[in-house]
Amino acid sequence: MAYETLPQMLSKVSLLSDVPPKVIADLIAVGSTFTTPPGGEAVTQGSSSAGLQVVLEGTALVEVSGSSRPSMGPGSYFGEISVIDGQGRSATIKAGEEGLKTFAISPLNFSELIDKHPSLAKALLKALCARIRSLEQTPVDQL
Repeated sequence: MAYETLPQMLSKVSLLSDVPPKVIADLIAVGSTFTTPPGGEAVTQGSSSAGLQVVLEGTALVEVSGSSRPSMGPGSYFGEISVIDGQGRSATIKAGEEGLKTFAISPLNFSELIDKHPSLAKALLKALCARIRSLEQTPVDQL
């Protein structure tokens, strides 16, 4: 498999695929990379820690109110809800067996970038609409 740069990886993330390269560059300039060891918690449901995180490597195990949800791999993201409303995390995310490497952007930095780049706000709205539509089609007993 060929090595991908961070800009290449982020531009393939569904949330960011429609934003211009300048926006990706600005995201990278204010973001950070985090590594979570196997089994470690990247975020805890209800916590005030916020920020958008994109999975770069590994597997993110998702749990909501004690129930497992589908895991996430490279290209997936989480924290888009908390980064907007500032509320506590809606899920606990733990690193899988191989650990987890994410690219993260703080709420403050993300907010400033949304003000600067309307294309980022539009991308976020599209992602949230897709999430809502997906939830509307999921049977209640599978939520």
